[in-house]
Amino acid sequence: MATEPSGRLRLNRAMLGKLVVVAVVMFGFGYALVPVYKQMCELLGINVLTQKDGTVARPANTQVDKSRTVTVELDGNAQGPWRFRPTTRSIDVHPGELATVMYEVVNTQDRTVQAQAIPSYAPQSATPHFKKVECFCFKQQTLGPHEARQMPVVFFIDPALPREVKTITLSYTFFEVAGAVAAK
Repeated sequence: MATEPSGRLRLNRAMLGKLVVVAVVMFGFGYALVPVYKQMCELLGINVLTQKDGTVARPANTQVDKSRTVTVELDGNAQGPWRFRPTTRSIDVHPGELATVMYEVVNTQDRTVQAQAIPSYAPQSATPHFKKVECFCFKQQTLGPHEARQMPVVFFIDPALPREVKTITLSYTFFEVAGAVAAK
């Protein structure tokens, strides 16, 4: 009988050791998942969260392909305490032509909020051809209580866009990145 509690103690310690190993492995997996996810998305060209076109210069080539027109449909999704929408639903542009569209945001809260917009494009093949020169999505936005703001997106469509692409959807999701921000 004296060996039974010590055998049980040994089994409990072994089980504790296994559980600690499992917890450490799960923590490591969770910690490594974010950079692995970002790398996979970047490699596959999906759900790209980093703004790579923030340094795109205005097009030096003044050649505009007037032989075709691309319709850019605009969409806005709000994830937070505001109203967010494009001021127009679509715009027709010629590849190579510089265009400006406006988005409107209204903070409906009694507090200052900090937010960020993340763009997405459809179809996926249009993503590398949609070149933003200026965009509110390049940096975080701070909105005061009940502040309304018009924010521009200046862009051009690379003339190398495949000819079968006739419509591009530019969609932004606008979400809060930090809780309440102290009023200035």
